[in-house]
Amino acid sequence: MPGLAGRMSTVVKSKISRMLDRAEDPGETLDYGYQKQVELLQNVKKGIADVVTSKKRLQMQTQKLEQQVVKLDTQARQALAQGREDLARTALERKTLAQTEMQSLDQQVKELEGQQEQLIANEQRLRQKIEQFRTKKEVIKAQYSAAEAQVRISEAANGVGEEMADLGLAMQRAEDKTETMRARASAVEELEKAGAFDDITALGSGQDDLDRQLSELTSGAEVDSELAKMKAELGSGGGDSPALEQGEEKA
Repeated sequence: MPGLAGRMSTVVKSKISRMLDRAEDPGETLDYGYQKQVELLQNVKKGIADVVTSKKRLQMQTQKLEQQVVKLDTQARQALAQGREDLARTALERKTLAQTEMQSLDQQVKELEGQQEQLIANEQRLRQKIEQFRTKKEVIKAQYSAAEAQVRISEAANGVGEEMADLGLAMQRAEDKTETMRARASAVEELEKAGAFDDITALGSGQDDLDRQLSELTSGAEVDSELAKMKAELGSGGGDSPALEQGEEKA
């Protein structure tokens, strides 16, 4: 299902984006950007130094060729003065090659000088931009810190924000537990006044209040039954009922 997969991907990316946005510190981001620009400026400076080094090396070679041209010209004149036209020709040919190489080196030096000037101009513009970025960076960081502090103060004053919400929930739980404990204490006190806990010490006898009540009812019923039986016997036999003896007769 490509459509569902695409929507899931969009949702995941959206959640990750929100997480990164909450975790991102603008101050750190700006400092990192400033650091990368400073590194770029250092690379430009290194490029300028490399160009200048190459130009100096070519200029040194040009100076050597100039000296060689002067020397070959002198040798050619001396050879010609001695009637050695062949040697003079060879010296002049070498002089011509040296002059051609000098012209090539001069062209390369001019190109390097152009690159050097361009790099220096770029370095100056980049330096200005970095300085402007640094100033703006510090202003934004200060503004963000002030806004962040203001938000925290406002959240604390109005009882909003994640930390205050967590504190509110903790306070609510504490109040609920306190109310529950107070209700339990009140219930125990009420049961104590009602005498529900008076028979706790009687548990050792093996009987509770219900057992005693049932026993008393059973005993009373037996007495009433026996009394009724005796009345029936006396009623059928006639005569006065004998008086209870005061003591036991001796054998």
